Amino acid sequence: MPYTTHQGVRIHYEVEGDGPPLVIQHGFTDSMATWYEVGYVTALKDSFQLILVDARGHGHSEKPHDPEAYGTEVMVGDVVAVLDAVHVPKAHFIGYSMGGWIGYGMAKYASERLHSLSIGGAHPYTRSPESYNQRLQRLQQGADVIPALWDAPVSPTLHARLRANDPEACIALTKKRRDSPGLDDVLPTVRIPWLLYAGEADGAYAPMQECRKLIPQVTFVSFPGLNHAETLFHSELVVPHVTRFLHAVRARTQEQV
Repeated sequence: MPYTTHQGVRIHYEVEGDGPPLVIQHGFTDSMATWYEVGYVTALKDSFQLILVDARGHGHSEKPHDPEAYGTEVMVGDVVAVLDAVHVPKAHFIGYSMGGWIGYGMAKYASERLHSLSIGGAHPYTRSPESYNQRLQRLQQGADVIPALWDAPVSPTLHARLRANDPEACIALTKKRRDSPGLDDVLPTVRIPWLLYAGEADGAYAPMQECRKLIPQVTFVSFPGLNHAETLFHSELVVPHVTRFLHAVRARTQEQV
């Protein structure tokens, strides 16, 4: 099981497939295991070198309990440390939910390591502290409440993974996100191709529609009737758009060489 270390925290990653490198970053309380379970790895690994990362506080990565360990720039640094460990100078990036927030952070703090950004179910704006406080109240009841936070039926294996979370790590991360500024200032500044996608029943959908107006090179994909978790689970809908986007980026890049 490969690891790298960033600021004293061990970060677990896996590499699958062959082709242009593509970082895949999961959401809050999740792990890279879901990318395998719901079909993304199988669908993408024949065309891309997948670099899957367990975010700090999740999966097989270490789980600090100090909120200061979960700053956006720190979590971006974890991804950069993984890229360094696998000797990849630049990669495409796809992140969902919290992974999408890390993607906005990559645009701000490490854009030189990116060929493109694909972000699902995440916007870069600040949220009300009350929304985070409500989540904190639930997390303080323990990991058994986490499956209900997903607001969609989950498989037995995912249900077990969610209940295996470290609630203190989840609380620390939530506190840091509550107190962190937005990342929307970076949107007009990064001159790489972006793909944004969201279910139309996702609370992130409307703010993502707003931020698309600020991004110079952006493709936006909507999934009618799907909420936040449902969009993640429907890899058969998402993957064709991701692969079409990435192949178009590669084609444009080759034309410019």
